[in-house]
Amino acid sequence: MDKIFQIGSFCFHLICDENICIPEHFLQFEVKNPRRSENTYHLATAFRLPAVREKILVRRSDLIVYGTDAGEARLIGIKGQPAPYALYRELSGQEAEVHLAAEAVDDLRFDPVFTSLFALERQMIRRDSMILHCAYIKYRGTAILFSAPSETGKSTQAGLWERYRGSETVNGDRALLRKIDGRWTACGWPVCGTSEICHLEDIPIHAVVMLRQGKENHVERLSPVQAFAQLYGQITVNQWNRDFVQRTVELIEDLVAHVPVWQLTCDISENAVQCLETVLFPEDISGRWDLL
Repeated sequence: MDKIFQIGSFCFHLICDENICIPEHFLQFEVKNPRRSENTYHLATAFRLPAVREKILVRRSDLIVYGTDAGEARLIGIKGQPAPYALYRELSGQEAEVHLAAEAVDDLRFDPVFTSLFALERQMIRRDSMILHCAYIKYRGTAILFSAPSETGKSTQAGLWERYRGSETVNGDRALLRKIDGRWTACGWPVCGTSEICHLEDIPIHAVVMLRQGKENHVERLSPVQAFAQLYGQITVNQWNRDFVQRTVELIEDLVAHVPVWQLTCDISENAVQCLETVLFPEDISGRWDLL
């Protein structure tokens, strides 16, 4: 199987075994008439993953990263499982090979399992793009991003805006952030968590909203320092890569300088929507009062 994909500004060539099923959400990013691809990934199944003997840069329960002459190699696993399911190895700056354990082929139907094979965050940061953990909605032609740690209520708030304001959820769990024509823009990403909502759409960002659960609804604008501290924890960062960290810091600083970041303490009522809408679209609220 031979396909070309484009995620953000990154266009790449994927060559893989015919028995590998690419997830539906990932297939949205396939391009039929592409410009020249920048990278090539060779993905094949293996009964045994090759050994890696290079220097270990980081070790986690679900990931071991090695430094190699060509860049990086990664043994990729799933938390709670004893053995890795794939080996990613960069062959050069434009080519990588991925060995997939044969018994893991069926698991590729899960978006994170498949997408993790390609270390895409490395390519994104090289193109000045960041992956933000958030619920990404479209409202009045702009993007509102609800971000917070897991189980805080991102999907719930996105659902409230759909119900009471007719918004559209573009992705229930992730957004790729990058500048297009000088404006920070939310872009599609092929992982959407349990929401199962994943669309390919690029929309200028109106605001980022950091969520916090509470009994009363209250919203305040965060200072750039406050916004940076909260956003950094929700963006994919390879902490072992100094250049990666430095560039991420620079990009977040630019983001908070140009996009308002709000803290919403909220419940799960329409009042939470009204509270946030009042500060995000004050001219709209004022117009409503003028009609009364």
